[in-house]
Amino acid sequence: MPRRGRRLTQLLLGLTAYAFSMALMMRAGLGSMPWDVLHQGLAVHTGLSVGVLTMLVAVVVLLLWLPLRERPGIGTVANVVVIGLTVDIALAVVPEVASLPARIGLAAAGIVLNAVATAAYIGVGLGPGPRDGLMTGLADRTGWSVRLVRTAIEVTVVLTGWLLGGTFGVVTVLYAVGVGPLIQWFLPRLTVRVS
Repeated sequence: MPRRGRRLTQLLLGLTAYAFSMALMMRAGLGSMPWDVLHQGLAVHTGLSVGVLTMLVAVVVLLLWLPLRERPGIGTVANVVVIGLTVDIALAVVPEVASLPARIGLAAAGIVLNAVATAAYIGVGLGPGPRDGLMTGLADRTGWSVRLVRTAIEVTVVLTGWLLGGTFGVVTVLYAVGVGPLIQWFLPRLTVRVS
């Protein structure tokens, strides 16, 4: 497959897998990814689906890019559309489970799949997701470390989402601690070299 075709295919597969990872963690009912705590909390008060809210929040975040002078790529736009549309489909397909072992299995699979998916879409180099661009833009403009900026953003969205009724739990903490090292391991294996 030509390199450009491989990059676009990997981008779309990565974003689709990302949406399914979100659904797995939400269906586990043991907590959600930080931004999904916010999406769920907003859903409680608006009646909109998590997918629609994922897209709307992403658009708001992209507007925050303007003073930061960040530049979106095709991957940025695809991130908003593909994840937003696919997560509602994934939530319709992934069943809710009652037993604790099954819930733990869904959560663990969701965290690992999320790391693979993130490495896949970042690895093609077609533009960061809206939330990642906000993080790097704020780090560049403030001089603060990426770690500090990322932590501040995620604590803010988790707290806001939880106060609105989103699901905060052990998965939220495990995701925050575990996804970074997993992405670091998968990223070199999924990076597409551009000549």
